Amino acid sequence: MPPLFNPRLVNDPAGDPGLFVPFFYEKRALLIDTGDLSALSARDILKITHVFITHTHMDHFIGFDRILRICLGRNKVLHTFGPEGFIEKMAARLSAYTWNLVENYQNPLRITATEIRKNELVSCIFDCSSRFVPQDYATRHLQSRTIHAEPAFSVDAAILDHDIACMGYAIKERFSVNIRREILQEMGFAPGPWLYAFKQALYAESDPESLFEIPRQYAPKNAQTRFSIGELTDRLAVVTKGHKIAYITDAAGHEQNTEKIISLAMDADHLFIEAAFLDEDRNLARRKKHLTAAAAGRIAARAGARRFTLFHFSPRYSENRDRVEQEARKAWKTAGTGEPFNRFPSR
Repeated sequence: MPPLFNPRLVNDPAGDPGLFVPFFYEKRALLIDTGDLSALSARDILKITHVFITHTHMDHFIGFDRILRICLGRNKVLHTFGPEGFIEKMAARLSAYTWNLVENYQNPLRITATEIRKNELVSCIFDCSSRFVPQDYATRHLQSRTIHAEPAFSVDAAILDHDIACMGYAIKERFSVNIRREILQEMGFAPGPWLYAFKQALYAESDPESLFEIPRQYAPKNAQTRFSIGELTDRLAVVTKGHKIAYITDAAGHEQNTEKIISLAMDADHLFIEAAFLDEDRNLARRKKHLTAAAAGRIAARAGARRFTLFHFSPRYSENRDRVEQEARKAWKTAGTGEPFNRFPSR
């Protein structure tokens, strides 16, 4: 069975940063950064439940208006996160529009905005029916890097330096449920969304004696379709370590940032990491507070990432992207072992 989510870059590696994280077998997705989102369909955007903003530079935040426009008039709660000052930025964004008729909408959109500070999370609500005036402020002490948690997965964050606070994020399954395909075949059941529902029951720590019913359309004629969770787990499931993805962009390449990134991305199955400049332009990278391709490769190796994908290339390398990728690959090989490199991932 595949992992819970299936991440992909929103744009070409030289385009605006953004990571779309749809869930398998569920009409749901997470999104990290909202640059140019024209590559995402309205259907994709309507799946989004949580948006994680690294910082509010234009190329990371300009696409939020597209989300707002598509979700407006729908009965939806959109959860957003960003660095300290994010609530003020969100309020300014929403107050730029006139909302004199929205209180009449039958389906009001609600946006929760949470800013991530060193030791606390500060949240408020922007409700369509109240013309998106911020209300219901709340503060929660932050005891770990985890800023959001559900039964199936959690999201961790680290505050990085880009001359301003810039967030790095990691998303991790609690555990992964692998289905014994040969046993499934022996039992005569066809795979389908019911396997996802079964996995959710395990995440929710359902009573092993509780019953789980496999929909009749996936079962052989006259076959038993009701099993206890415990029996079905013993027969079908192999529980292993959960899948982890990490996303790093717009981070100065100094040691303090590097150590924070490595800690956040440690043992990631897939690390998405910026490679804004070549090492020959490292002085420019230093001034602009970005990572070089060589730094990205070394970080991926030191974090033990099983696979990494580069993005956020400077336009100056539009004619020789191979050099960016080759530099990262060389740095990886020097610092570690293996071939986790993912070349030009398809959208």
